[in-house]
Amino acid sequence: MSSDEPVTLTRDVEAAVIPVGNRVTLEKGGQAYITQTLGGSYTVIVNGNMFRIEGKDADALGLEVAAKPVSTGAPVTQEQLEKEIWNQLRSCYDPEIPVNIVDLGLVYECALSPRDEGGQRATVRFTLTAPGCGMGDFLRQDVIGKLMSVPGIDQVDAEVVFDPQWNQSMMSDAARLQLGMM
Repeated sequence: MSSDEPVTLTRDVEAAVIPVGNRVTLEKGGQAYITQTLGGSYTVIVNGNMFRIEGKDADALGLEVAAKPVSTGAPVTQEQLEKEIWNQLRSCYDPEIPVNIVDLGLVYECALSPRDEGGQRATVRFTLTAPGCGMGDFLRQDVIGKLMSVPGIDQVDAEVVFDPQWNQSMMSDAARLQLGMM
């Protein structure tokens, strides 16, 4: 969802300045243009500046807060668990680019390992499109939150890395096509 029509903020709301990541409060009554609503968060433009608003704060944009998906139980096999992990990673989006982090080629590693205490640990290494981007911690928290919602995952280690440095050749063909690069 993006619109040429602004929405009026119905209450003060915490947001992150894109791309630096600083937290600010957008004030009630401000006009926001929604530019992206992917992955459960909102990218908006207010007074010419871009911000990320968490999905839990959708009401500040006059929208309904999305209900959390109801789990249908733990994946039965390791293969099903791995598939669900990748599905969750595909629901994480760069706030400036309408393509998920998997198709952008930002995920360098995703591995599962059993924990001594039971359950599974997911280890994810990913990068950003630019080393100076301040949104790394937001994406990291998004990855952790979404993977922790998967039944059977009891720990998530997510790390932002910059080696190798990301470049456009790492994007999937679908991402290039979506962004008009093919």
